[in-house]
Amino acid sequence: MDSLMTAEFGFYVVVFITVVLVIEGGFLLYRDVIAPRGRVSRRMELLSQGASNADIMETLRREMPDTNSALLPSLINRVEKRMTQAGMQMKSTTMVTGMVATTAIVGVLFPLIGGITGQLTSPIAYLLVFVFAFAIGVVLPMTYISMRATKRMRLFEAQFPVALDIFVRGLRAGYPVNSALELLVTEVPDPISSEFGLVLAEMNYGYNLRDALSNLADRVGTQDMYMFVVSVAIQSETGGSLADILEGLSKVIRDRAAMVLKVNALASEGKMTGSLLTALPILTFAFTFANQPSFYLDVIDDPWFLPGVIGMAVLYTVGILLMRRIIDIKV
Repeated sequence: MDSLMTAEFGFYVVVFITVVLVIEGGFLLYRDVIAPRGRVSRRMELLSQGASNADIMETLRREMPDTNSALLPSLINRVEKRMTQAGMQMKSTTMVTGMVATTAIVGVLFPLIGGITGQLTSPIAYLLVFVFAFAIGVVLPMTYISMRATKRMRLFEAQFPVALDIFVRGLRAGYPVNSALELLVTEVPDPISSEFGLVLAEMNYGYNLRDALSNLADRVGTQDMYMFVVSVAIQSETGGSLADILEGLSKVIRDRAAMVLKVNALASEGKMTGSLLTALPILTFAFTFANQPSFYLDVIDDPWFLPGVIGMAVLYTVGILLMRRIIDIKV
């Protein structure tokens, strides 16, 4: 008992209490200061700074690239779509240029840094280095962008029924459409707030409601948003109560979301397995080649090496397609 009441024991107690207080203080700082700041939408922040509608549109809207003059229009369009969903402000052309430059730099510098220039004695060896550089320069950035876009779109879908309820209540309270949208932007955090804030900015800039919502649907690309745009378009042509239509749509979206959650819960094991089996071969190759290039280069001149690689790539592609067909359940 006396051994516990030593100066060393007291020091450890003080350190433990200090660490607990620091962690608690950091948590309170994040909860009460940092997190509320993150919930303020970019549009509301710009308005508080006195920005005009043109400034808001220029800030929130991504600058669309001219794909007609691009060397890789399909790749530019693909990257543009995912970066828009991820809420990234960087131009897609800049991102693609950076990926190509990174691939080229890694492909040139890695053989020099790794000391394997003497082992690159065949076109297959250079092809292997290019595949490694492509995995570092293109696959990894696109994976990051896709993960960020998926996370943001899931948050958008989770917030959308609440946003519809706020919009419907504003309409029932007698607000015009613009004011109801303004109420929605004020009450709902990002990404809903920023996306609908851009709709308001476009309407103030001269777009009609249908065109502004169509642009929103193109940016977001979710099925719920397309149903919302179609509902507004039908109401504008046939008449009727927009509040009643959107209230019914909100119920449909919630029921559909509940069904999607059930399906995802049942298919979660298959999706996780598919994701791991898709990413693991690429990550294993990149890690092994970065740490021990001789593992591949020592056998690269073997006559069975290239047929084996081609066969493995074909089986890998077929496996990915089959797994996607199995786990991609439409609701």
